[in-house]
Amino acid sequence: MSVRSKQLRLLVKGLLLIAVGNVLAGESYSPNADRDSPNQVYWGDTHIHSNLSADAYISGNRLTADSAYRLALGETILSQQGGKIRLNRRLDFLVIADHAENMAVHQALEEGDLSLLRTDQGKAWYAELKKIWDIPHWKDGLARIPYKLLFNALFKEGEEPVGDSVFRKSVWNEVTRKADYYNSPGKFTAFSGYEWTSGGQNLGNLHRVVIFKDDASVVAQVLPFTSNTDSDDPERLWDHLASYEQQTGGKVFAIPHNSNVSSGEMFALQDFSGQPISKGYSTMRSRWEPLVEVTQIKGDSETHPYLSPTDQFADYETWDTWSGKDPVTKGPLDVLSAQRKHQEYVRSALKLGMKQFAQTGANPFKFGLIGSTDAHTAVPSFDENNFWGKMPWSSPRPERISEPLSNFIYDGSNDDGGDPPAWQMSSAGYAAVWAQENTRESLFAAMQRKEVYASTGPRISVRFFGGWDYQSDDALRPDLARIGYSKGVPMGGDLVSAAKGDSPNFLIRAVKDPDGANLDRVQVIKGWHDSAGQLHEKIYNVALSDGRIENKDQRAVAVGNTVNIKEASYTNSIGDPELAVVWQDPDFDRDELAFYYLRVLEIPTPRWTAYDAKFFGLEDVLKEIPMVTQERAYSSPIWYTP
Repeated sequence: MSVRSKQLRLLVKGLLLIAVGNVLAGESYSPNADRDSPNQVYWGDTHIHSNLSADAYISGNRLTADSAYRLALGETILSQQGGKIRLNRRLDFLVIADHAENMAVHQALEEGDLSLLRTDQGKAWYAELKKIWDIPHWKDGLARIPYKLLFNALFKEGEEPVGDSVFRKSVWNEVTRKADYYNSPGKFTAFSGYEWTSGGQNLGNLHRVVIFKDDASVVAQVLPFTSNTDSDDPERLWDHLASYEQQTGGKVFAIPHNSNVSSGEMFALQDFSGQPISKGYSTMRSRWEPLVEVTQIKGDSETHPYLSPTDQFADYETWDTWSGKDPVTKGPLDVLSAQRKHQEYVRSALKLGMKQFAQTGANPFKFGLIGSTDAHTAVPSFDENNFWGKMPWSSPRPERISEPLSNFIYDGSNDDGGDPPAWQMSSAGYAAVWAQENTRESLFAAMQRKEVYASTGPRISVRFFGGWDYQSDDALRPDLARIGYSKGVPMGGDLVSAAKGDSPNFLIRAVKDPDGANLDRVQVIKGWHDSAGQLHEKIYNVALSDGRIENKDQRAVAVGNTVNIKEASYTNSIGDPELAVVWQDPDFDRDELAFYYLRVLEIPTPRWTAYDAKFFGLEDVLKEIPMVTQERAYSSPIWYTP
């Protein structure tokens, strides 16, 4: 053997020894073996109601929790009217959040539950329900129900018809058992949950969805907290959640929703008793409410044209009837309504939270953003071309566009003035979660750390990282997420203490729904608290499709519109399938509190009303009814603290 051959053999032997040594030392050839960062986005609905919810049942919903789970798993079911229902794509997770108040009571009365019918309250309610059951088409969800009957069936005598917890416990055991039955780790996640339904002080909305991480053996140990027998005060709900964790060792949190119809109470700067919120209140709220539902069927809660007058995309799915305007004259906001707007919308609340932090050292509104449906039909469908409405009454029918949202006849026995027209319903939304795997533990942890975002319907993939050292070509990397985690924090994270001369930069990527529309643009929404204590916001177009650039006023020309309303169709001949960029804040002040979140917009597409018009052959649709939408996603914020 030549000297050279011996040298090569020794070299190869040496390299093999080094490789073996690396393996023995724990290093792996596979680059994915040690990866523990979230690399998959999971899609679900954290807010769907079955016939166990009193209002859903009375309105005629006959579909059960099993129907909702089966749909989420991709199965086909029959609607109450006999038509087939199937989602475009199955979901990854689901929370059936039936109202805790009188859960399953009305259904049990119909079935003749003797434990309820022996009580005076049960007898009184049964008599009222019989009047509803006798209305034609009640069982298929198409009955018109006088409001007085609804009120009496829900609230007559004012107490639950159960003298003890036996009935409630049996119902809750079944709810949690069913969640365990459908939960399949790695394939589909079913969380136990319920909705706590407080009416607030101004007859607004302080509703929360409560979500548990644990299985039935833990969750069923404690009954749901209700507003009618326990408390209307959110702080008492938080006390209850703390007691649950202490008593069982489990994990739980709550998600507020529909701040847009809360009469200024959801993000009020006073507690339930009217006192200024304290540091303790803020700390407790931040602990138990890490997320907020920013978009759903009852409108979008990101911002309002009054609050963001220079934001050309602010007036999105706004509920006119409850927006503070006169529903008839559409007149301007009065002083009280204008004041309340600041405490009803998420962007404004994020700013108010910074102000509270500056004053007290704690931020009550430091939350991530998700979407969900709040459908009371057991149908978690949010596609514009597959929209099944809020209640059975608003399921697909030729008349639903022009009819009221619900099937309750307002007969002068209340001060509400009636429901909004059904066309104001928004076909929304989704909760998107970045997690390691599709399990209760992984998804729950992701939601707690706020690595989540909201979508009005499309499955747009959104990545958002903040740091100090991202380079422009990082946005072009195939391993963008690895770079994002290694150099900074993901959505829901915090940046602190900028060095002198530094400005945060953000690694951003948005990819279109593979079954949906191209993207129009990506915007960064910034809010900040200046040295004088004033609050500000600014919108940056950080990525525009089709090679567009901003003009001198930092506006961009519209992307265009390919929608054919008559055919309820569009083409992807405009927009881009992907937008990615590294953006640096040009207006950064290292001494000012700030937050940043993304708003990703699709190109215009047909709204559900256009699909209705085409399917049912509707002519002469009212001009005020929108037929085109521009769907979007909202990331959770990244916060900066000096």
